[in-house]
Amino acid sequence: MSIQFQIDARKALARAGRLVTPHGEIETPVFMPVGTVGSVKAMPQDTLEELGVQILLGNTYHLYLRPGVENVRNLGGLHGFMAWPRAILTDSGGFQVFSLNELRKVTEEGVTFRSHLDGSSHFFSPEDSMAVQIGLGADVIMAFDECTEYPADRSRTKASMELTLRWAERSKKYFEDHKHEVPWGGRQLSVLSSEQTRIPRSTRNENESEAGNDKKRNANHWPLGTDHCLTQSLFGIVQGGMDLALRKESAERTIEIGFPGYAIGGLSVGEPRACTREVVEATLEHLPADKPRYLMGVGTPEEIVEYASLGVDMMDCVLPTRAARHGLLFTSEGRISIKQARYTRDADPLDPNCGCRVCQRYSRAYLRHLYASNEVLAQVLNTLHNLSFYLDTMRRVRHSIRLGEESRFLSSAWSRPKP
Repeated sequence: MSIQFQIDARKALARAGRLVTPHGEIETPVFMPVGTVGSVKAMPQDTLEELGVQILLGNTYHLYLRPGVENVRNLGGLHGFMAWPRAILTDSGGFQVFSLNELRKVTEEGVTFRSHLDGSSHFFSPEDSMAVQIGLGADVIMAFDECTEYPADRSRTKASMELTLRWAERSKKYFEDHKHEVPWGGRQLSVLSSEQTRIPRSTRNENESEAGNDKKRNANHWPLGTDHCLTQSLFGIVQGGMDLALRKESAERTIEIGFPGYAIGGLSVGEPRACTREVVEATLEHLPADKPRYLMGVGTPEEIVEYASLGVDMMDCVLPTRAARHGLLFTSEGRISIKQARYTRDADPLDPNCGCRVCQRYSRAYLRHLYASNEVLAQVLNTLHNLSFYLDTMRRVRHSIRLGEESRFLSSAWSRPKP
C-alpha cells in the first residue's frame, strides 16, 4: 500500500490534513528542512525531533557521490544510517545536475555529469535515479526530471517538458519493478504515528511496556494499526517553465501516468517572485484535490504561508539553514542581521514572541558575539532559531486552517532589516 493522505479541514483553497508514511504521520501543510547529505547543517537529530520536525529532505545527487548508495543501503538505508526514525523524502538529483551547468550533458537516455567533488564522470538515467533512491530508502522519492532554465523560449521549454514526461514513465516502470528492494521492505513496517516516531525504533521493538503504549497511541490516530503496512512512494513532477499552457499540459499528462502525489518543479530558478506565484496558482488548479501537492524549493517565511493558502501541502527550502549560517535571522518583528554592530550591547532576546531555546536563554549581544568570533555555536543557535521560526509558522498556518481562519504571516517586515 502506498502513502495515505487525508484532508481534515479547508479554508478557501488552503487545506489541513495528514500524510501517513511508513515512518510516521505528517501534519500538512508541512515545511521540510533540507538535510542534503543526511544532515541538517549544525543540527543533531535529537534536536530536530525536539523542534517537532516530521519529515526531512535528503539529496540523491550528493548522497550518491558520498558516501555512496550501497554504503547507506547496507547500514539500513537513510533512516538507519543517520539514526532518524521519522519520515524522509529524497529528490531525484535532477535539480542538482541542472545546477552543474557546464559540467553536464543531457540526452534522451539521461545526463552525463562531472562530480563537483573531484571532477569524475558519472551518468544518471531515470532508472539510475530510482535505483539510488530505492537504495536510500526514503518514504517518498521523486521521479527523475529535467529542470528547465530561466529564461527559456517556448520550444525549449516544451522539449524539456516532453523529456521529463518520458523520464517520468521510465521512472515509474523501474520503481514498480524494483520497489521491493527498499532496505526496510522485508520488515513490513506498520504505519507509525507522530507520537511513536519520537521513540527510537530499537527501544520501541525491545520494550514490551512501550509497545503497549504504542497500541494506545494508535487508537487515537487515523488510520493507524499493525495491519496498515505502507511502501515507499514515488511522486511525479510537473514542469513546463513559466508557460501556463505547458504547465497545464504537463500536469494532465503526469496525472495520466499516475502517481500517489505530485510536485511542482522548475521554480525558484531566477524568475520574478510574482511569476512564481502565477505559475504555482495556475498549476495547482490542474492537480488532483485528493493527492498531496509538493512545491519544491521555496521559500521565505512569507512565501510558505502564501503557498499554503493556495493549497500546497509540502514545501522545502535551504533558506532557514543557509541564512542562519550567514547571520540572517527571521523574527516576528522582522529580519535581523545579527552580525551588525548595533547588537553588541543589546540585552534583548532575539525574538520576544518566540518560545525556542535560543530566544528564551540568549541575548542578541551574545549571539552577535558568537557570530563575530566565528564560533561554531553561532551556526547551531542561529539554525535552531530559524528552523523553529519556520516550523512554528507552519503550525500557526495549520491551526488557522482548522479554525477556518485566514492564515497571515506575523510580520510583513521580515524582508527588511530591523531598524
